[in-house]
Amino acid sequence: MTKSCADCRNGSGFDLPFSMAFQPITNIATGKVFAYEALVRGPGGEGAGSVLSQVSNDNRYAFDQQCRVKAIELAARLYDMQDEAKLSINFMPNAVYEPRACIRVTLATALKTGFPLNRIIFEFTENEQMDTQHLLNILRCYRDIGFLTAIDDFGAGHAGLKLLTNFQPDIVKLDMDLIRGIDIDPVRRTIVRHTLALLAELSITPICEGVETREEMKVLRDLGVELMQGYVLARPHFEALPIPACA
Repeated sequence: MTKSCADCRNGSGFDLPFSMAFQPITNIATGKVFAYEALVRGPGGEGAGSVLSQVSNDNRYAFDQQCRVKAIELAARLYDMQDEAKLSINFMPNAVYEPRACIRVTLATALKTGFPLNRIIFEFTENEQMDTQHLLNILRCYRDIGFLTAIDDFGAGHAGLKLLTNFQPDIVKLDMDLIRGIDIDPVRRTIVRHTLALLAELSITPICEGVETREEMKVLRDLGVELMQGYVLARPHFEALPIPACA
């Protein structure tokens, strides 16, 4: 076993302290929180860049593990476990050697804290160049274990439609660049309308992220979108669960 693989399994190798903020993904039809996304922050609430700038090829395996552990531990402490809100965790596909080996720490943390596996969403950003077959192996493994899977920033990266032909995740998050100004941009409305129709036909749940205005939210609601995330609903709160504005 290589040193990097050992670091991936035990979470050692990334010594910079950090924590998490949480931003809700809200069902605007019910006002309830569908999930909270865990977002990396510095130990005092500093921006993600203060931490991510320290991630390198040598420590990304350990960093990815520590992010999962931190997110689950904080969520288990903050969540009302009688609620059904899920936890969305970003992961780095290129920081996973072998899915079942690298998931052991995550499973152990969920077991220790009592956080249900079926309420954990693993989302990845498709703007990272990656081995598609390796990614598919990870996603299929996670689904077999009982996790939900999501593509983040859909429409802005490398994988896109090609990935959907081989694997249909539970959730697709439409990139904020498609959402920004959709209330005044007919081209964006057309693209989003057809993307939503595609996802519906594939039985994939859409989430629109980066929603910043009531006008954008209204257009998305008229297009049939129920799950939204953005500043108009709630900004991320450091080590706390914000209540969305429409709740």
